[in-house]
Amino acid sequence: MAIAAAVRTALESALGKAGVLWQPADLKLYEYDGGVDKSLPEVVVFPRSTEQVVGAVRIARENNLAIVGRGAGTGLSGGAIARAGGMIISFARMNRILEIDIENERALVEPGVVNLDISLAVEPYGYFYAPDPSSQRACTIGGNVSENAGGPHTLAHGVTTNHVVSLEVVLPDLTVAQFGAAELETPGYDMSGLLTGSEGTMALVTKIGVRLMRKPEAIRTMLAIYNSVREAGQTVATMTSRGIVPVALEMLDGPMIRMVEAATHAGYPLDAAAVLLIEVEGLIEETDEQIARIDEVCRMCGARDVRVANSEEERQLLWKGRKNAFGAIGRVSPTYYVQDGVVPRTRVADTLEAIGKIGQKYNIPVSNVFHAGDGNMHPILPFDPRKPGDLERAQKAGDEILEYCISVGGSITGEHGVGMEKMEMMAHLFPEETIDLIKRFKSLFDPECRLNPGKVLPTGKGCMEIRQRPDLVL
Repeated sequence: MAIAAAVRTALESALGKAGVLWQPADLKLYEYDGGVDKSLPEVVVFPRSTEQVVGAVRIARENNLAIVGRGAGTGLSGGAIARAGGMIISFARMNRILEIDIENERALVEPGVVNLDISLAVEPYGYFYAPDPSSQRACTIGGNVSENAGGPHTLAHGVTTNHVVSLEVVLPDLTVAQFGAAELETPGYDMSGLLTGSEGTMALVTKIGVRLMRKPEAIRTMLAIYNSVREAGQTVATMTSRGIVPVALEMLDGPMIRMVEAATHAGYPLDAAAVLLIEVEGLIEETDEQIARIDEVCRMCGARDVRVANSEEERQLLWKGRKNAFGAIGRVSPTYYVQDGVVPRTRVADTLEAIGKIGQKYNIPVSNVFHAGDGNMHPILPFDPRKPGDLERAQKAGDEILEYCISVGGSITGEHGVGMEKMEMMAHLFPEETIDLIKRFKSLFDPECRLNPGKVLPTGKGCMEIRQRPDLVL
């Protein structure tokens, strides 16, 4: 549906002509994110300030348009897709680091700031920003807050919500609200915690206060090599039982190793069934002790070799392989469907076997690269969108994988969010009373069902139906 000329004129008046896209060819660039679903918006706007966000929301309200906030579009659950058409508010031009407060270990940023740029900005002071999604060179902080993103190094440091100290948000009724503060503790409800991970269904985030961390004295990276996927998985459980918590514990299976090595030449052994990429940090003496303990556990669980990177260049190369894993898949498949289930660390080995059996059932060559330390599984299911039924087959396999994760005490997402890809699985995870409570929270912030409709809540419980039938009540 084309946007009305009067709406376009109002938006151009509020944001400037360069801040509004409405031509069909331009809108095509915003119909998808990093997932598999697509839907065209009616208009895309690019505010440069909180005031312009308020102006865009006002025009959307006056013309009954749905609103979807969007960062870099790297999300993997359909969260940034305009499922009900309407307006996408892209925060790409709100990309300033507003303040760096080293004394209080804080920074204030706009939502369009690229994740890695925070660490680069504070590196000269000896600090970094801990949450590091694999897409950190492209993904933005606003999107990270929306999805409560994780990353390889959040095993010890925590995910996005553990590093957000304050938020400025615009609500659907045009209210600009401030939550949290630079101080460690603030009175009242933790509204920043509630909104972090709410997937853009309650508010539009316009400023973010983040916690900075001091860089450690020493960082050491290890590569444990296995002839068996189960032995690698068992290593994770054994480390947990012994109270060993590295800052990162990543796993790649054989098919993924070979794709990554062909693309990056990171030094992974091509004949391995699995590898664990393990990182420790702290004082020099402390890391030496940790390496010895981890080496012992890896070998006890069947590792055929355990290597320690001998230089910063070698360490960075190992991480280049892991961080570029998703891109390497393009060498063997035109596209893929990635899942994001979570299981207890003691069930990682069992889950890998279950994933393999599900892949065989649907004749899909599944590969795995994931955050083994916190049981956050990322099975990769390749498919060819040109072949009828190929995507649907991958989606059915993905649903079965998530059902298995739930059955062993896990969850349907660790960092990618529910979005539109997993919304129907919410009914498998939560009882109806819990879903109704989530719905009530949503209605407190967004009673008109304007923000990101058709996400998170299953069909019949969410906002998509309200956008289609205004006579219904949330």
